[in-house]
Amino acid sequence: MKVIATDVNDNVARMKEMVAEQQKKSGVAADPYFYRSHVTYEQELSNIIFKSWLYAGHISQVPNNGDYFLMDIGEDSIIVSRDQNGEIQSQHNICRHRGARVCEEPSGNRKTFVCPYHGWVYNTDGSLKAARHMDALEGFDCSDYNLKKVKVNVYKGMIFINCDINAEEFLPSLQKLDIPFSGYHMENAKIAQKKTYKVDANWKLVLENYLECYHCATSHRQYAKMHTLKDLACNTDSLNQAMHERSAEATGIDGVANEVWAIYDDAPHFGGCVYTSRYALYDGFKTGSQDGQPVAPLMGDFKGYDGGVGDYQMGPLTFMLNYPDHCVLYRFVPRGLTETDMEIIWFVNGDAEEGADYNPEKVSWLWHHTTLEDEFIIMRNSAGVNSRFFEPGPYHPEFEEISMQFVAWYLDALAR
Repeated sequence: MKVIATDVNDNVARMKEMVAEQQKKSGVAADPYFYRSHVTYEQELSNIIFKSWLYAGHISQVPNNGDYFLMDIGEDSIIVSRDQNGEIQSQHNICRHRGARVCEEPSGNRKTFVCPYHGWVYNTDGSLKAARHMDALEGFDCSDYNLKKVKVNVYKGMIFINCDINAEEFLPSLQKLDIPFSGYHMENAKIAQKKTYKVDANWKLVLENYLECYHCATSHRQYAKMHTLKDLACNTDSLNQAMHERSAEATGIDGVANEVWAIYDDAPHFGGCVYTSRYALYDGFKTGSQDGQPVAPLMGDFKGYDGGVGDYQMGPLTFMLNYPDHCVLYRFVPRGLTETDMEIIWFVNGDAEEGADYNPEKVSWLWHHTTLEDEFIIMRNSAGVNSRFFEPGPYHPEFEEISMQFVAWYLDALAR
């Protein structure tokens, strides 16, 4: 954990003043205050993170009734489970008696969740089954003390949660992605590899790094020699146009290159971002691997390679890069003012056999090494931003366009 000085005079009024000042500076990177302020971080959790749709996991992680896994956000823990009726459930990992966590192991199978402190017993759907000797309290009713619910939507095998129980449903937004996304058959995919990179930096620095490719040519040489996103659009238009023209025939999927843009202020509701576009790889490369050649059987309905990659966003903090032979999911999770988990999950066709059809290390090679490079530059970015002498400069109008959209949305959320 990186330790930085705390402004003991910081408060919500000061935060709102800083928001108003930053909103006057369109096109300029955020003031270091927003990466250092403990008050701002607390407001971010309450008003942004816990009110947004977040990727929690894949249904393959809970194949059987009673299976569960935990998702940690900030200082909080959330249980995602498949209950005894086969339904996906999510609830806060907090006993309704005195607040002890009712589940400690990161994953497993349980018939019930039992609080280790005073023995209250909860069913896997979160309902309170038994509260030892609480019949001594007049009027006590177990149904009044179920685990607090977290909202759940499941899309193509992907489990999304929202701690705002009154949040609008995410499925109608996600379904805008159906045509290009369905061909991957994510509901039948399997996890080939999963890695968590713990970065000592504020979550916004980690996210902003992902949102722009201005740094790709200088920081990610292996990625940059394959992916046209590292260059200005005017230099790659012909490659992208050629890829789009052959995509449907080459992949066997009509509409695989369809575009959807509904993120941040353009999202249909708060925290419900959805986006996709398909961009070209440079000639001679088929997929995102060490040498750009296939590393696994084709996904879902794919019949071949078009020399393209599908770029996706689902919610404010979840992204995917989908190649014809594997899919890569990025999830960013705030864990503290100066701590962020970058989690990456690599998916392959559900019928693929490890060792025979794919090698997990080869599937994950490119984005593992790219993420190590990201970790390096984010840490140096964090060190500079946390200097009291840092003065923010202008964003690049093309490469950092989405970063500007994120910052505008972020400031609006804090202002509310």
